[in-house]
Amino acid sequence: MKVYSYSEARQQLAELLNRARREGQVEIRRRDGQTFVVRPAVATGSPLDVPGVDTGLSREEVVDLVRESRRSTERFLRGTAPRNKRSPAKTRRRSKP
Repeated sequence: MKVYSYSEARQQLAELLNRARREGQVEIRRRDGQTFVVRPAVATGSPLDVPGVDTGLSREEVVDLVRESRRSTERFLRGTAPRNKRSPAKTRRRSKP
């Protein structure tokens, strides 16, 4: 790990930050002996931040494709119980005290 004096750190701040990025961290030492560590911050982001894909399709074409896909899968969903609703046979009845 590279150690900079306070004066060197002031004069070479850009180089110090680049080195910290490359090597993980650098140390700055003051005359009185105090030391400080400079390291890059951990990048945080959403796992949903993903780059887009250029498909060459217009917005309208994408919407049409989604609608067609939904229509074609309706036949699989017919006859099934609606989501998040209990069927009457499985509904519990409270007994009177």
